[in-house]
Amino acid sequence: MSHRRAGLILDFGGVLTTPLLPVVLAFEQREGLPPGACISALYQDEEGVRLTSDLERGVVSQTEWNTIAGKKLGVSPDGLMGRIFGDLRPEPLMINAAAAARRAGIKVGILSNSVGLTPWNLYDGYELERLYDVVVISEQHMLRKPDPELFEITLKLMDLPAEECVFVDDTEAYVRAAEQLGLAGVHNEAPQQTVATLSELLGVDLTAP
Repeated sequence: MSHRRAGLILDFGGVLTTPLLPVVLAFEQREGLPPGACISALYQDEEGVRLTSDLERGVVSQTEWNTIAGKKLGVSPDGLMGRIFGDLRPEPLMINAAAAARRAGIKVGILSNSVGLTPWNLYDGYELERLYDVVVISEQHMLRKPDPELFEITLKLMDLPAEECVFVDDTEAYVRAAEQLGLAGVHNEAPQQTVATLSELLGVDLTAP
């Protein structure tokens, strides 16, 4: 085990949940959309990128996003965000690892880009306020990852310097942004490997029950 760091900061969707892409592809299939339609319309198209960024920063509401995104995709806007991501499930390996870290005295925070909190709440049922020391949802700060200021806010709430924290995200660009600020970064591609890497970085066996 290496030097024990004092803080662990986790992304939410795709880290504490099952992966996003299979859920999105299943949504597209149900709606009769071609594979990749959501990525193309909402994360590659200029207007779609701006719309999603505005949602993450709280500039537009989830309802507004549903309306515009529904038109871009040619599907009903009713509860669209929930229809896209509603099949996400908790990722037990990561949730258990976070709990093990806290038991070992490591502060554990959440740093998540929002998808809006109403009418559908991605975080329902995860008890974030009870199970984690710090919870930062992007829209509540009018910022979004990879904005450096949002990382700085999280570190301030954690009451730890960047060099004492590890950051985990399923989006590699956000991991690199964290590393530029001095955090140790872990790109989550496979939970089992991520837990092993975190155990090494934190100096704690996070696989122990």
